[in-house]
Amino acid sequence: MTIKVIGAGFGRTGTLSLKAALEQLGLGPCYHMLEVINRPENADAWYDAAQNQDGGLAADWDDMLAGYQSCVDWPAAYFWRPLSEHYRDAKVILTYRDEEAWWQSMSKTILANMLRTDDEVTNPDRLRMRRMSRDLIVTKVFENILEDREHVLAAYRRNIKEVTESVPKDRLLKFDVAEGWEPLCNFLGLAIPDTPFPRTNSTQEFQERLTHRFPKSSPPIE
Repeated sequence: MTIKVIGAGFGRTGTLSLKAALEQLGLGPCYHMLEVINRPENADAWYDAAQNQDGGLAADWDDMLAGYQSCVDWPAAYFWRPLSEHYRDAKVILTYRDEEAWWQSMSKTILANMLRTDDEVTNPDRLRMRRMSRDLIVTKVFENILEDREHVLAAYRRNIKEVTESVPKDRLLKFDVAEGWEPLCNFLGLAIPDTPFPRTNSTQEFQERLTHRFPKSSPPIE
């Protein structure tokens, strides 16, 4: 088993819905940030890959992604460039959405989570995950600036521009999950399912998971 699809879009662009769609199409399991929960030892491997001066080219991707056919969302999306070099036959999917809608969702979910302290976290595996997430998302993607809308959106736009300009057109799909099955299936050369396209991980669902992980924290941000 090898990686056939690489997601290059930021979190909160429908990555969990895309994960579900790819798995329904037979391209699973699909690696997503939630998968790190199942393989917490990988958090250290992702963290170490981000420290390498080669940008992750020397990372053991085959070991880190063993058993998966696709990957979306962070942490893998941060490494779309070395992953696309390593898995040269893999397709690349750049998920995106209206940037104001993305900012509203991002600021109330992932960024809100990253702004919390680790004081309430006692599980060592969860601490490893947060170290990795802070390094990749907070430091490397957003340069430790999470509450400045224009700064965060500039990073979002820059990723879209870099992926679009770097990946060959015949290998890349720029995809809004609101478009549903047709563009995705046409790109992958697969039949369109007769079931609705998956819709999951709304802002409310994310916040509920966050509240479960931080039970002593204040209620989710509205």
